[in-house]
Amino acid sequence: MDFFSLQKFILMTPILFIALPVHELAHGWVAYKLGDPTAKEAGRLTLNPFKHLDLIGVLMMYTVGFGWAKPVPVNFSNLKNRRTGSILVAVAGPMSNILLGFISIFIGGIIAKLFEVGVITISTEKMLQVFLYVALFFYILVSVNINLAIFNMIPVPPLDGSRLISGFIPEEAFYKFARYEAFIGLAFFALVVLVPNDFLSSFIRTVANPIFRSMAFTTGNILNINPDNVLWRIMQGVIQ
Repeated sequence: MDFFSLQKFILMTPILFIALPVHELAHGWVAYKLGDPTAKEAGRLTLNPFKHLDLIGVLMMYTVGFGWAKPVPVNFSNLKNRRTGSILVAVAGPMSNILLGFISIFIGGIIAKLFEVGVITISTEKMLQVFLYVALFFYILVSVNINLAIFNMIPVPPLDGSRLISGFIPEEAFYKFARYEAFIGLAFFALVVLVPNDFLSSFIRTVANPIFRSMAFTTGNILNINPDNVLWRIMQGVIQ
């Protein structure tokens, strides 16, 4: 996807205001339910995007389609079961984006179906342009949520994937690993931001494409959408 076009740049703004807050709220809400009130006390159990946005992470989202928000504070020692709780808190963010992605493509599919059966009629060139942008909006919304989920599952601190390691290695080894989290994280982000390398983007696309296709396939079959439906084709990225 070409994230540099003006139209997509404009459409990305409301998308970031949806995807990133949902991701961080999910972390904080699960932590709160498992016994840690840190995020709640910090005022981070909210969908207010300005509580969650990180400048570099947002710039990454605009330019390459994946990035990060300001991490919700979690005190893992407060969790009822630290090891299991850490895993649940970690996966909550990416899973919320996958769920949001599916909900988004389903809503987009309903709009495409209503167009197909004539409930939504397009009678002017201007109205056609509006609906083409609506379709493009849903395509980017779904793509960004899937990309965000995959990127954050990479096992590098402070991304969510690094917390999953705690469930699969001895606790003592994890604590040793945790000592170097800040250095590993800085090195990783420096590599992502400063070094022009398409490897990470290619990896994310390789993982994201089957997830996107499965969501579109499921939605298309449930709603019985005509594959030639122009809005539906845009929502799947077939026409851009």
